[in-house]
Amino acid sequence: MTSVIPMGLSEQVRSLAGGEVSSRTLVEQALERIAETQPTLNAFRRIRAEAALREADEADRRLATGERLPLLGVPVAVKDDTDVAGEPTAFGCPGDFPAKTEDGEAVRRLRAAGAVIVGKTNTPELGQWPFTEGTAFGETRNPWSLQHTPGGSSGGAAAAVAAGLVAGALGSDGAGSVRIPAAWSHLIGIKPQRGRISTWPDAESFNGITCHGPLARTVADAALMLHAASGNRKGDLHCPKPVDVLSAVGRDPGRLRIALSFKPAFTGTPKSLDPVVRAAVVRLAERLAALGHEVVEAEPPYGAVGFSFLPRATAGIHEWAGRAPDQRLLDVRTRAAARHGRLLGGPALRLARAAEGPLRRRVGEIFHRRGFDLVLSPTTAAPPLRIGAMAELSGWHTDRAMIAACPYAWPWNVLGWPAVNVPAGFADPDETLPLGAQLLGPADSEPRLISLAAQLEADQRWYERRPQRLIDRG
Repeated sequence: MTSVIPMGLSEQVRSLAGGEVSSRTLVEQALERIAETQPTLNAFRRIRAEAALREADEADRRLATGERLPLLGVPVAVKDDTDVAGEPTAFGCPGDFPAKTEDGEAVRRLRAAGAVIVGKTNTPELGQWPFTEGTAFGETRNPWSLQHTPGGSSGGAAAAVAAGLVAGALGSDGAGSVRIPAAWSHLIGIKPQRGRISTWPDAESFNGITCHGPLARTVADAALMLHAASGNRKGDLHCPKPVDVLSAVGRDPGRLRIALSFKPAFTGTPKSLDPVVRAAVVRLAERLAALGHEVVEAEPPYGAVGFSFLPRATAGIHEWAGRAPDQRLLDVRTRAAARHGRLLGGPALRLARAAEGPLRRRVGEIFHRRGFDLVLSPTTAAPPLRIGAMAELSGWHTDRAMIAACPYAWPWNVLGWPAVNVPAGFADPDETLPLGAQLLGPADSEPRLISLAAQLEADQRWYERRPQRLIDRG
């Protein structure tokens, strides 16, 4: 058995530059570990073994000439909603999808930074759910507990990083789909400002609620991957001004005023916060206070933010479902959501988009009028779900169960603002059920969020904990 990759992204970059290891060795190790764990962990939809080894050899030649790039020779993974030339983009769906002829812009930028893409990770159909299961690929399992989901929809990416198959992966977040699996897999997950990472060949993704974001075991590694993937191209609808996320890792955030929030936005469905999650977030708040920050319980005025989310999400599902080669193969819940999206894709969608500005002003009062620098809240309301917990539910009951478990992340997708999940401990004494908390900021606040996350990481040292189970054994 190959050991778990011991180094993070930053360490791999240094070791490659120093000649201590070759890209081919790192890629071979990643591919072997992926192959060993695929029967049980099932993190990957596509594995690019031959192509990745060729790319690793080319990276080694470039390193030998003295070339240096942010990720030159480092193996990483991307979620299967992102185009990689020569591979299909199935986005969790069954069917025979054609291979793409070009990389998506985010992948192009990762390659330009020198990264080697070893494969595409599993996601539920069209990224709809906080679990990563489907008829197209089976069940992706949590390396901390194989009976539980790593979350979703970037569940394959989270499982791959948590298990040490790769040190970093690019996911996407439309309602918490980076932050939820990061929380349930003991990782750093960054949802950046809308447009920070291009979604091209889509000018925007899911009517602006979805963005790409990195998952990694440390804040520095997540920031490095965010830096490498960031940027825009002509045709992008959202092009925020660049921010410096790399130097933010080592910068003192200063004394911040932090709103501790436990009240989710209105959805009209039942939900409650598990006491074990609340206690974990309170412990983080106490550590932040001990580090010199002012932490005050306060709630963002979310208002009717849900009415802006639903039409954008379902219209996006309708649009994406149209790309499936055989829609009859899609989950019955996906087909129902697509029908709803067709109905909501006209005037309701236009009203939802028009509401975004007023919602930003309303929710932004917590920063601009009440003087808070950021918000701390739970990432999820519950610990990781068991595999199959929602497999037999109807669409409506799936939505209710999903909102009950994960009511905290999605409003920031409507607003388009950045957020960072940080580990918050475990729900059980055996440390097999990770929990997370999210740091939420206003527009373009990634540097502040990253600086605070790095300060908290130095205090908590989350990265020292790894899954103890042998994930290649059932």
